[in-house]
Amino acid sequence: MTHAAVFDQVVKTYPTGVFGMGVGVPALRGVSLTIPTGGVFGLLGPNRAGKTTLVKLLLSLSAPTAGTITRLGAPLSDRRTLARIGYMHENHAFPRYLSATELLTFYGGLSGLRTDSLSAKVDQLLTRVGLADRKSEPIARFSKGMVQRLGLAQALINDPELLILDEPTEGLDLSGRQLLRAVVRELKAAKKTVLLVSHVLPEVEELCDSLAILVAGKVVHTGTMATLLGSSGSGAKRLETALKPIYEKEGVA
Repeated sequence: MTHAAVFDQVVKTYPTGVFGMGVGVPALRGVSLTIPTGGVFGLLGPNRAGKTTLVKLLLSLSAPTAGTITRLGAPLSDRRTLARIGYMHENHAFPRYLSATELLTFYGGLSGLRTDSLSAKVDQLLTRVGLADRKSEPIARFSKGMVQRLGLAQALINDPELLILDEPTEGLDLSGRQLLRAVVRELKAAKKTVLLVSHVLPEVEELCDSLAILVAGKVVHTGTMATLLGSSGSGAKRLETALKPIYEKEGVA
């Protein structure tokens, strides 16, 4: 079976000093991790754990210092796989003079979508995220929550096999969070893969099938959500309760 992503002893060290000749700052320390195809995989960890670095490597925005990564069954050198991935960031830097329609049309073109079907796809997505009535307005007039909704539409424009959500509910109101969760469930039902990076534990607990926990650039736990929660008893804040001994063991306050 082809996995969505496989990290094998991946190391990432950022250079320091003049001309990068310093000791370097380690961000990932021998990470081995498999993200299965289908379902929702959570990536948790405190700040500076290496989560963002891992996502950047997966998206070929950075290169590993050592180790290997396969993405949708192919090595990172096969850039064609990027057309099968969607990515939603917590802070978007969209050109603010573009309208929502223009932005999605642009990204659809970058993804290689056919021009004759792109217009209908754009209208469909804008309706899905609740922006159909604002589709012709410049993004400069959008609130942060509206920009987040547009970011979700942009991440879905190429009907991705793997959708990466990096703190996706930042700035979303209740209806926006409900929309996001509904979309994730739809993708899961369609046997697509979602990688969810989030600090919102109720969201992770509700949506994720399995997860990995990073601390200081190392994977300290992987497994199914059911197994992790099974050790935490019942009641509210089950995931928080389950994570507490793992973090305490690693010296995370």
